[in-house]
Amino acid sequence: MALRLSNGNLAASSTSAGLLVNGSRLGRISYAFRLRSGFVGNRLVSMSTTSSVAKAAAEVQFDAESASDVAASGGWAEFAEKVSGEWDGFGADFMLDGKPVELPESVVPQAYKEWEVRVFDWQTQCPTLAQSDEENPTMFYKLIKLLPTVGCEADAATRYTIDERNVGGASNGVAAFAYQGTGSYVAVWPGEEKRGMSKMLEVEHCMVDPRNKEARVRVVQVVSVDNLKFVLRNIRVFCEQWYGPFRNGDSLGGCSIRDSSFAASEPLKGPLVNGVWRSTNAVAGFGSPCLNSVQALRGEWLQESIRNEKDLILLPRQLWCSLKQTDDGGACVEVGWLLDEKRALTSRCVFQSDSKLKEISVASETMVSVA
Repeated sequence: MALRLSNGNLAASSTSAGLLVNGSRLGRISYAFRLRSGFVGNRLVSMSTTSSVAKAAAEVQFDAESASDVAASGGWAEFAEKVSGEWDGFGADFMLDGKPVELPESVVPQAYKEWEVRVFDWQTQCPTLAQSDEENPTMFYKLIKLLPTVGCEADAATRYTIDERNVGGASNGVAAFAYQGTGSYVAVWPGEEKRGMSKMLEVEHCMVDPRNKEARVRVVQVVSVDNLKFVLRNIRVFCEQWYGPFRNGDSLGGCSIRDSSFAASEPLKGPLVNGVWRSTNAVAGFGSPCLNSVQALRGEWLQESIRNEKDLILLPRQLWCSLKQTDDGGACVEVGWLLDEKRALTSRCVFQSDSKLKEISVASETMVSVA
């Protein structure tokens, strides 16, 4: 079923094979109806329908604030203002079973080895700068990993690696980039292609916390494409907070950093996400080769889908991710963040069977029934 708001009206349609959103099959649903209605506050009212289930649908209340955050994309200038700055925090790699990967022994201080302390998290900086030019949008960031230190030696931390990424302009390295005025974005980074090797992609999902606009998570899914088959290879998670205007990483957070390491903490509990979810989606289409690689996420597409923990990789900080093959031979790459009980943000990329990107969408979701 796909639903879209247009001039105060809500239209819905379905297929027996799956849920369609802007032409993409993203889920499964067992009923169909057409509504013509409006909203009073955040309640759907005044409808006419030929379906026996429409009455129940009219009783659903949407999270108006979250839906507004998703639907109101904003322009590039607004996005540039929100995303730019010094984002410091912690990052970690995870295996496909959700277990964290220990840091290389060569970078772990001797004191930790003597204390038999296992180290999983990098302290990170991510200075980011986006230019506000709507006609020629550009952004770059540097992911800086700092060598682990003991105690407040962190104030004199040494940089271990620097990975610079560019969006737009002469140094563009992104295949596709979709953004919202909140500062959230999704980027598809092509990997280096080598003869005889699988094609590699990095799908980066950056989600700003709607409860605290100075906190965000970034989840990077490393995907290989071999003979048009998508395989998830690795997961990287970064939990970051905004520490001020852009300074190109000149100031270290050190012991003043507001967050803490997270990789070894408890993962998301699967039963919290099992059930039927209703979402408001903003979408950017990339199916046509003539489209710009940088696009705003727009619209208010309403969707209902079923989620089961057995299809997900459960991560700390209430996060999950997945990669599912679609009915048409493509793939859907998804990341989710459970904000509160029965309320989540999701971000997904849908790829066609020829491995080309079809669309990117982000959504505010509410669980409507438990599986």
